[in-house]
Amino acid sequence: MRAHSASLLNALLLIALSAWGYFSSGAASFTALIPAAFGVLLLACYPGVKAENKVVAHIAVLLTLVVLLALFMPLRGALGREDPLAILRVGLMLASNALALALFIKSFIDVRRARG
Repeated sequence: MRAHSASLLNALLLIALSAWGYFSSGAASFTALIPAAFGVLLLACYPGVKAENKVVAHIAVLLTLVVLLALFMPLRGALGREDPLAILRVGLMLASNALALALFIKSFIDVRRARG
């Protein structure tokens, strides 16, 4: 899988899973939509990432890293509530962010090696 594909998948998962969390919670907290906002930003970066625009790719990596780090608090809360669906949602978002970040780093290393 290429970095741009992983970023697209990550963005779509962030949007879908955070929307699921928002609508499934009885209180409908707007904080559940924060990952969706990052997903929309990542979708906006997708054309630049696919075209291998260095600046846009670095912005996408930064957004991905921020979301990855930020999702540990909702995971902690879901574990504390013993809510298996919330754990699944947050776990999937964490996994997709980690995969996208790893593929971005791999692509950056590959570009640097190709330059010699």
